[in-house]
Amino acid sequence: MDNTILMMIIGMGIVTYIPRMIPLVALSSLKLPLFVQNVLKNVPYATLGALIVPGIFLISDDIVFGIIGALAATLIAFTGANVIVVVMGSIGTLVLYSMFF
Repeated sequence: MDNTILMMIIGMGIVTYIPRMIPLVALSSLKLPLFVQNVLKNVPYATLGALIVPGIFLISDDIVFGIIGALAATLIAFTGANVIVVVMGSIGTLVLYSMFF
């Protein structure tokens, strides 16, 4: 591997690590209020929703296509299935929908 590429990889690692390390070190002794802790616990779910919802409506020109895929994934997920099963079930449902409609 070229030395330049290796140095770029190391540099990118450092640049990624520093912004994550500084708040961890600076705020490690700070006790956050319970309200702030509860808000921060919900951030991953809100982010996931913000990423998924536009994809549901923009995946195809047919809006029903995305809605059917989302409903299939939701129903399969509520059964307690593994993530792989949820994804494959949703894809299978959309394949069947594409074949018949």
